[in-house]
Amino acid sequence: MVEYRPLGRTDIRLYPLALGTMTWGQQNTEQEAHAQLDYAVERGVNLIDTAEIYSIPPRAETQGSTERIIGNWLGSRGKRDRIVLATKVTGRSNADWLRPGGETPQLDRKNITYALEQSLKRLQTDYIDLYQLHSPDRSLPLFAASTTTWPARNHSDAPEIPIEETLHVLGDLVRQGKIRHVGVSNETAWGAGRFLFEAERNPERPRIVSIQNAYNLLNRTFEIGLAETAVREDVGLLAYSPLAQGFLTGKYQNGARPPNARLTLFDRGQRYQKPGVHEAVEAYLALAREFGLDAAQLALAFVTSRPFVTANILGATSLAQLTADLDSLDVTITPELEARINAIHQRFSNPAP
Repeated sequence: MVEYRPLGRTDIRLYPLALGTMTWGQQNTEQEAHAQLDYAVERGVNLIDTAEIYSIPPRAETQGSTERIIGNWLGSRGKRDRIVLATKVTGRSNADWLRPGGETPQLDRKNITYALEQSLKRLQTDYIDLYQLHSPDRSLPLFAASTTTWPARNHSDAPEIPIEETLHVLGDLVRQGKIRHVGVSNETAWGAGRFLFEAERNPERPRIVSIQNAYNLLNRTFEIGLAETAVREDVGLLAYSPLAQGFLTGKYQNGARPPNARLTLFDRGQRYQKPGVHEAVEAYLALAREFGLDAAQLALAFVTSRPFVTANILGATSLAQLTADLDSLDVTITPELEARINAIHQRFSNPAP
């Protein structure tokens, strides 16, 4: 029997696998998205994760399409009480089409309030269970940046919005009943600690309940500083990109570009096109063959099995993929298998952070 996991220190319990949605509205039609939702919920999935900027790749023409698709499903199925609905407000960004008048998105009262109201309309609901900050309002090298040197620049020279100010706005929205809980995404150990500190210092500021960061066999950097925070502070990881945008399936090895695959369509795989990735993937593919496992299910099972993971976010473009991904719960990471995984990790440590 699948054990549902606590979302932070709340009374919400999550199925260990969640449904990601960022392809809905470009790679996937609304009909295909609704079929995925129907099937996932039938299998027990209850966390549906989206964002105001979806679908991906971000475009003015398709912005908000994913939320609208989910909203139409909620309107037709009437299953709002069966799901935990999560969406995200965009942090500091150069997407000047997100806000009226081409203003720079920031995590201040004006931007957060506007973004939330628009998401509520598109999602056809009057509250969000988990409202996440998609990225920090600080200068950081994010999303496969070409350098990690400091000082980093992040889209705008405008003053940063202090974390305490952002939390104050979110606290007001919690009290208004428009959001239930707050999470962060693409966050650092310093940032997560600061959010927790500010909430502890002022009880009117909501305590974060989750951290949504990339985590997979090619990028285990979450373990370095954030894993301890996740466990000790009960702010578990909502792991995105557990298959490293499909690279861990092996479908892109040796330069292959399968028809209709994300990298083929959009050429957005730079995060995983780095030295050492090909060799690491080859090693994990060989390990899966040796143990008689599907490579994708091995990669997913590893992420789900981590003690700091609250939910592993799946991103599928077909029901066949989604079925196989959900079946990864049947794969057990034995001590022997974990030792072999860690041996590969020692040779190819985080080639795609």
